[in-house]
Amino acid sequence: MFLDTVLTRNPGLVDAAAALHRNGEIPPDTYVVDLDAVEANAKLLAAEAERLGLSLWFVVKQLGRNPELIRAIARHIPRSAAIDPAEARTLHAAGAQPGNLGHLVQIPRRALPEMLAWRPETVTVFDLANARAVSDAARELGFVQGVLIRLEGADGAVYPGQEGGVPLGRLDAFAKEAEALDGIRIAGVTAFPCVLCDPGTGVPAATPNFGLALRARELLAARGHHDLKLSAPSATSMASLPLLAELGATHGEPGHALTGTTPLHALDPAQPEMPAYVYVSEVAHTLDDGRPAIFGGGFYTRSHIRSALLPRTGTRLGVQKAPAENIDYYRLLDAPARAADARIGDTALLAFRTQIFVTRSTVAVVSGLASGNPRLNGLYDAHGRAL
Repeated sequence: MFLDTVLTRNPGLVDAAAALHRNGEIPPDTYVVDLDAVEANAKLLAAEAERLGLSLWFVVKQLGRNPELIRAIARHIPRSAAIDPAEARTLHAAGAQPGNLGHLVQIPRRALPEMLAWRPETVTVFDLANARAVSDAARELGFVQGVLIRLEGADGAVYPGQEGGVPLGRLDAFAKEAEALDGIRIAGVTAFPCVLCDPGTGVPAATPNFGLALRARELLAARGHHDLKLSAPSATSMASLPLLAELGATHGEPGHALTGTTPLHALDPAQPEMPAYVYVSEVAHTLDDGRPAIFGGGFYTRSHIRSALLPRTGTRLGVQKAPAENIDYYRLLDAPARAADARIGDTALLAFRTQIFVTRSTVAVVSGLASGNPRLNGLYDAHGRAL
């Protein structure tokens, strides 16, 4: 999906990744991430958000919750949005300030005292029971916690497994009960996804969920709530920040923009964010019909992979589709024109949309590419633990 963009915009990353694998410094099933490019992207996004009067909470699930990358991003975007408790702990340990907790996954009730003690800016709640749990925990800690009300998404605009939230038609009744809880205050609203990229053009556009969030904020304002936040996550990038500001959001949550891997970046290499990672595999064996099999472990069902580059011969081979329900022990490539173009042990480089935290991959953080002095900073697992 992003291979042409990476080759055009960040060829040094491709060369460094190939050399690291060829020299045995990284194994197959490794994402190689350009630390300097990630930090440069964070700096760009922070400056544009400030120009537009927006605030940002950064997300790192797609980066493998890596502490080096977290620290680099936080130098420019200090506050984060943690999608689940494991990510919240990793972000906290790496020194990022908690912007929003409970972003996609609610904080388990028994973990609330630990995480509220970090004094997050907001906590997202999906229902009244979670609002009560946050209120009770905050009251025990001696303060009032700001909460974002998650809106139930519009029909057809919610991903499976991410259902939940307060229906707009019941928001008034929800707010009345939440206002009676003395450990929380209503700080704003959110929904997911609020922005998506058009499949054909890559251009970001608001989803119906954005409209729901806007109407919800108006309803809460009519109840006397002021300075309400509206976080509009998904596809937050240099291209979508003006849209967020124009429609009235207060917060964006950049994730893939930090690595230059939104769907728009696949179609338009001239986007400001630099592509910042490649996936490294290796030819494991060849089928009798000539198709090479490369090692798996890091493939993602919504990755939109198209081709792989074999640097030894410069061969580009198509990547064959695989059923989402199968374990990705291997991934098959199209058969090369000549058998010698792909042999056992050859490096294979790919670039596609990923969520590293759901893989079993290694993450290699590199720096110094722009100066011509590449350095392997370290190896981590897919959850940010040093190897």
